[in-house]
Amino acid sequence: MKYLIFSLFVIAVTFVDSFPVHDDLKYGYKGCPTGEKDKLNVHLVCHTHNDVGWLKTVDQYFYGANQSIQRAGVQYIIDSVIQSLVHDPSKRFIYVETAFFSRWWNDQHDSVRHSVKKLVCNGQLEFIGGGWSMNDEAAAHYNSIIDQMTLGLRVLNDTFGKCGVPKIAWQIDPFGHSREQASLFAQMFFDGLFFGRLDYQDKDNREKTQTMEHVWKGSPNLGAKADLFTGALPNSYSPPAGFCFDILCDDPPIMDDPGLKDNNVEERVAEFIKIAENQAKSYATNHIVMTMGNDFNYQNAATWFKNLDKLIKHVNAKQSNGSRVNVFYSTPSCYLQALNQANRTWTAKYDDFMPYASDPHAYWTGYFTSRPSLKRYERFGNNKLQVCKQLTARTDIEEITLDFLKKAMGIMQHHDAITGTAKQHVTNDYYETLAAAIESCHGIVNEAYEKLLPKNESATPLTQYFCNYLNISECSITETDSPVAINIYNPLAWNVTEYIRIPVTGKAYKVLDYNGNPVDVQIVPLPSPVFKIPGRNSKSEAEVVFEAKLPALGYATYLMRNITSQSDKYKQASRIKQNTEGDWILKNKFISVYVDSKSGLLRQLQLADGTNLTVNQSFYWYRGMNGDNSNFDKRASGAYIFRPNGTEPIPLGSNVTVNFVNGSVVQEIHQTFNPWLSQVIRLYKNSENIEFKWIVGPIPIDDQIGKEIITRFDTDLKSDGLFYTDSNGREILLRKRDYRPTWKLSVAEPVAGNYYPVNSRIYIRDKKRNLQLTVLNDRSQGGSSIKDGSVELMIHRRLLHDDAFGVGEALNETGVNGHGLVITGSHFLILSNMTKAASKHRPLAQQLFMQPQLSFASYNSSEKDYFKLFNVFSPGLKTTLPPNVHLLTLEPWKRGTILIRLEHIYEFDEDNTLSKPVDVSLKDLFKEFNVVSIKETTLSANQYLEEAKRLCWQIEGASNVCNNSAVRGYGKDRGLDDLIVRLGPMEIRTFIAQVTY
Repeated sequence: MKYLIFSLFVIAVTFVDSFPVHDDLKYGYKGCPTGEKDKLNVHLVCHTHNDVGWLKTVDQYFYGANQSIQRAGVQYIIDSVIQSLVHDPSKRFIYVETAFFSRWWNDQHDSVRHSVKKLVCNGQLEFIGGGWSMNDEAAAHYNSIIDQMTLGLRVLNDTFGKCGVPKIAWQIDPFGHSREQASLFAQMFFDGLFFGRLDYQDKDNREKTQTMEHVWKGSPNLGAKADLFTGALPNSYSPPAGFCFDILCDDPPIMDDPGLKDNNVEERVAEFIKIAENQAKSYATNHIVMTMGNDFNYQNAATWFKNLDKLIKHVNAKQSNGSRVNVFYSTPSCYLQALNQANRTWTAKYDDFMPYASDPHAYWTGYFTSRPSLKRYERFGNNKLQVCKQLTARTDIEEITLDFLKKAMGIMQHHDAITGTAKQHVTNDYYETLAAAIESCHGIVNEAYEKLLPKNESATPLTQYFCNYLNISECSITETDSPVAINIYNPLAWNVTEYIRIPVTGKAYKVLDYNGNPVDVQIVPLPSPVFKIPGRNSKSEAEVVFEAKLPALGYATYLMRNITSQSDKYKQASRIKQNTEGDWILKNKFISVYVDSKSGLLRQLQLADGTNLTVNQSFYWYRGMNGDNSNFDKRASGAYIFRPNGTEPIPLGSNVTVNFVNGSVVQEIHQTFNPWLSQVIRLYKNSENIEFKWIVGPIPIDDQIGKEIITRFDTDLKSDGLFYTDSNGREILLRKRDYRPTWKLSVAEPVAGNYYPVNSRIYIRDKKRNLQLTVLNDRSQGGSSIKDGSVELMIHRRLLHDDAFGVGEALNETGVNGHGLVITGSHFLILSNMTKAASKHRPLAQQLFMQPQLSFASYNSSEKDYFKLFNVFSPGLKTTLPPNVHLLTLEPWKRGTILIRLEHIYEFDEDNTLSKPVDVSLKDLFKEFNVVSIKETTLSANQYLEEAKRLCWQIEGASNVCNNSAVRGYGKDRGLDDLIVRLGPMEIRTFIAQVTY
């Protein structure tokens, strides 16, 4: 009930008429202070940073509850700021997190709303960033980033119209910054990005060279369309030292009464002027910015504004005595405009800001893996969200139910949620909220299938049941009921083949496909460690495994029935063998996998063309550094920080026991490394990739040593210190060990300092052998190539010390029995020649991210009758999309429209054929509705592309092509009037489509 109220109250978007927009209003750049040419202009940016959960839950932060943990109440911040702005039109303030603002707005009387709309359209209150949350940039996938930004910006659009369109991206607190994020912001038509955290060595270098501000080249594929002016703020996002005037701060106020004994104006002004002049030495123009605010500041806004008024007055008064410092209220937009008008040429950046280190022993690379269960659950939630969006659009059902899951997922992207850096009770709240939201999505699936499944009115819709624990082989309906209809929905716009695994308790099963034909079925025994997973409530000891062929953007139904006797027709039983001499060999027409029977470990791969590669795969652990964090050398490994005690991990594969499972659908090696670590190596009959499914935990800590568990693939590839990782699941970045492209790196932590976020894949290459080894994952993790020919990924962490960056708890997650948390997950390995590698890992990455969704229904009729009553095969498209085009978004928008995003999933140099531009026709594409017309928008769907404009910048070493001209050219010459969309490499195009059903 709590979450029903949450969904209706917090999630409800209030649609109001926009405040009339006139030319004399001062939103955006219109009312900005210009500063003075001969002065040092100091832009004071009044702001608050409101984490959407961290030390307290979202609810607690909004209402100001649980004050013993942190004195923070967002509703009071917004109340107080609005009062101050209404009282004095000269003041300005920015707000960022739409999740909190939307909740506050829904509580307000119309008179307050009208006042706020006036403040927004007059430029006093400006929205910056504007996403539902301030998303993380390492562990968040680009699909979820786009969704949460679209959600937040739509709320601002619906509430304030053009006045509420943010111009600046504001990523002041995430712990490192990705190049893909910059590209996405540019495609959303932000004019600039300001952020707070960058590596301490990078910052030192940039301050010395006055390159704290530059143009970030966000994509080599998109060129100027992905250029984004980017600035690193001088004090992270805090005020200058000594000038915090919040009720939470202890800095001295401005005491300016001439008769006051403690009058401190002269010393305070002198101190401020010195700070401003020193800061100016690190920046390239006579404009600098100072952030006046911090975490949950402005609960009493008057304390800030009263002191800033005095500071402005007395600092500017010093100009009469020769001071060149000129101070005024400003916003990030106004500051950016001043930089743009400086008419100078800016340096360019081509790489990213990963990893981030705040001191020699504090590499923020632990959070790439922290709380792996939460990271996987977020992927699970996104998968559900995309399916429910599509089914809602296909069946034209009420979309309001989607809001709960959209916004729960928006919260999950927050830089203390998906990162795993919140307190445990907050993390539990994230789980609970997302679980409730997923259940609301299940209601959408049932409602959609009530329309799609019945062939006629005589067919009674069957209730769909959902098994959320298939990852641990638990599903009550398939274990107890027979027959069962298995409805498998494919959210990809391509036909796919998927191997389905269903927990069962019987000995033999018949499975019919949607044509009524029996499919090849294998009964695969579960590995014994599965039975020991805490909280597992299942009687199944085996899984039915079969190959399913699924239509694009649609479902196929497979009927499963327990049969009493096993005929020769169904050669289902797996053959199980114990240790033997020689190698265990998993083999299909694409690849052979050799596992040494003595060591029990993978030792070699062989492709069908005879190519051999030595590969040893096993598990290891790093000792988590203990420490009291009293100085840099005593930094502990924690939720944020990865700091191993030593550079050589300790092997876990010294005594591996092995079972070999053979059958017609899948071959498996079941490995047990120790009582808390096991793995299954799987090779399906028609698969080019090898799955490594592992169970880790509870990690033992009786020895009082924190442990960081990795899996590692060691090969004889000559990788020359190079490896490749994805950026937010999209473009690929080259990494070089112990190296940064923009400064000379000094590494005090040779392991942690070479870890990078791996959102979807990591690979190494041997150019002489033309071979590439790619490992794909099922959630975000930290990974690296610490030695040539090696790939490692961190899969679990259990630590005993806090790292002193605010969360105040050790990363020591426990499960249902109070013991350490048990994690299950998978990696997928592809060995291929380099020229064909992208054509294999690109589609697989999409299939892993957009997995088919299973639901189950019991029925009492014969299979023949079921086929008469129900539609068992329902594609959502009349024709599949080309193999290099992904349907990124299909969701209801408003007033008979649907939001559609198409993306090209290859980079320009990845494949001779698939990297080429491609045309897609939306005419007669969808089965249930017709697209009548389309209108292109920015990536975030909050501005029509033909109306959107961006600032132009002069860039060193690049032709001065205006960003606006670079994104034009999508009109009649590209066939929009004929509903034809052209996509170049890595291009995403967004449309609001008018449709008829």
